[in-house]
Amino acid sequence: MNEEQELRVKRIENGTVIDHITAGQALNVLKILGIPDSSQGVVSVLLNSPGKFGIKDVVKIEKRELNVREVDRIALIAPNATINIIRNFNVSQKKKVHIPIFVEGVVRCVNPNCISNSNEPVTSKFNVSVDGCLRLRCTYCGRFISEDIAKHLL
Repeated sequence: MNEEQELRVKRIENGTVIDHITAGQALNVLKILGIPDSSQGVVSVLLNSPGKFGIKDVVKIEKRELNVREVDRIALIAPNATINIIRNFNVSQKKKVHIPIFVEGVVRCVNPNCISNSNEPVTSKFNVSVDGCLRLRCTYCGRFISEDIAKHLL
């Protein structure tokens, strides 16, 4: 292996690799996953890595597999991401994230007067649509979120 072919980040034995993250969103993915507080293994982050379809971010997390709620949240900010489950240095599962059609308790409504932002015991609920761009519509007040979704994640 010559110097140009050298690996930039070490392979992981067991854990998850989140690939094809929209460039600039890797730190938001770490926020979604509660890293560094909830991680016991090594976490590697590649920012603006060149890929087949342009630049992308990559996150590698040792000793951890993601749950459905975490993957749904990642899909909202990185709709082209791929989740790779690594076991014994090999990819045992590889799947693309799917944008959910409905999310609950994931995003805060932009309307400060929405009942989901009050002191009432109400969980935020949004219908998700992709018609050119990703849009979330609050089921209580009807407000839309289509930009900076990561900023509104709970």
